[in-house]
Amino acid sequence: MAEIYTCPLCSSKQVWSYYSNENSSYWRCSKCELVFLPKRFHLNNIDEKSRYDLHQNNPNDVGYRRFLSTIFNAVEKHLKPHAKGLDFGCGPGPTLSLMFAEKGYSVDLFDKFYADNLDIFNNQYDFITATEVAEHLQAPGQELSRLYDMLKPGGVLAIMTSMLTKEIDFSTWHYKNDPTHICFFSQTSMQHLAKKWGANVEFVGSDIGLFFK
Repeated sequence: MAEIYTCPLCSSKQVWSYYSNENSSYWRCSKCELVFLPKRFHLNNIDEKSRYDLHQNNPNDVGYRRFLSTIFNAVEKHLKPHAKGLDFGCGPGPTLSLMFAEKGYSVDLFDKFYADNLDIFNNQYDFITATEVAEHLQAPGQELSRLYDMLKPGGVLAIMTSMLTKEIDFSTWHYKNDPTHICFFSQTSMQHLAKKWGANVEFVGSDIGLFFK
């Protein structure tokens, strides 16, 4: 019996087998161009957290701060003084939030493993960052829409993830080799979200999408 999947970003059933290897089978949506890994290939929560525990995100790491400076600078230029933000998927060593705090902004944290504070979902924010998070989401359409709904009018949602382009050979792309990476966006995928939300989207480099409410 043929496998039938639904795109986790746009819910389209117009998906086709994109790439397979000995461990996984990736599918691609014809509507929004998301490439995704079906749920049967996802890690369980214990194994997923074990992978995250290996990440060495140190706020004192100059190189890591430099890596985050691209999204920090892209967001900060749109903020008013004392803006309130959320770092969604902050990880075990929150750093981006500290960079904003050092500039006088207040930032809440959320991470399902390291800062599981569900109260944040009742709040409204001037800005929300999701750095290297989108590729881990099992239901990206639902979860990213929830974040956008938490923005105040005039707010910005910043999503940072390595995006697929026509130039990338998926078979050799290192980004897919992390077993916690289960969905892969292109600019078309991001533009689908912007259209769905009625948002303006601006791309910064090859891996950042800014959505303005």
